[in-house]
Amino acid sequence: MQYVRTMPKAAKTPRATSPSDAPESAAGTRAAAQRLKMRRELATAAMELFATKGYEATTVDEIAATAGVARRTFFRHFRSKEEAIFPDHDDTLVRAEAVLNAAPPHEHPLDTVCRGIKEVMKMYAGSPAVSVERYRLTREVPTLREREIASVARYERLFTRYLLGHFDERDHHDGNDDPLLAEVAASAVVTAHNHVLRRWLRAGGQGDVEAQLDHAFAIVRDTFGSGIGARPAASTQQPAGSSAGVTVAAPAAVASTEGDVVVAVARTDAPLDEVMRTIQQALRKN
Repeated sequence: MQYVRTMPKAAKTPRATSPSDAPESAAGTRAAAQRLKMRRELATAAMELFATKGYEATTVDEIAATAGVARRTFFRHFRSKEEAIFPDHDDTLVRAEAVLNAAPPHEHPLDTVCRGIKEVMKMYAGSPAVSVERYRLTREVPTLREREIASVARYERLFTRYLLGHFDERDHHDGNDDPLLAEVAASAVVTAHNHVLRRWLRAGGQGDVEAQLDHAFAIVRDTFGSGIGARPAASTQQPAGSSAGVTVAAPAAVASTEGDVVVAVARTDAPLDEVMRTIQQALRKN
């Protein structure tokens, strides 16, 4: 696996500013803040009505009226009532992408992805009560659950593209598993995040979710960190009782237990059945 350290693009030379630029910039910032405020107010109104009247019985007109705005104002911010329940995903996706774009060149790409998805957790942890109620609603309403799944898929695509961008995409040959590894690793990061998030939400938004997330990411790094970025050099070991100079390849997969968690590390070319046997053996020993 060839890891490509992409050089940061040269910053564009800023144009000369004039006194009129500052008011224009400030106006844009105020407009963005007002837009986000209105989206959140509409989302709050929608959640209140969904909780009291039920999702199906609630109309867009009622949501707008509860928020104190006209119907057309609602549709300036959301295309449908189910979209109103997730007002922050678009902005969070932008922030996550900004983390990836601003990553220092020495940082491991998997670490960058873990930092990027923390923006999603910050969104939920910023309003625990709202997040817990939204979780309850998404479990009860299939339409909302599908919308949430679609949002998660957007993050996963973003992180997969980022990891693929750190491989030599010109290196096309049989046995090159880089694209597979990038997709699996991106999925693992998202899955680890979602596992911790669901556990936190089921606990009513209580607990140190950041510490739980760091622990989950440590497991992902242990599993995939040696494979993403650069293929590790082939290692050998001297088996007990063997003749001098005779070596065998290191095992394709190893697993160890850490409390209630089994951590498995495997070469990218390890057969799946061998990886599964290694994990099963570790579970039996625990």
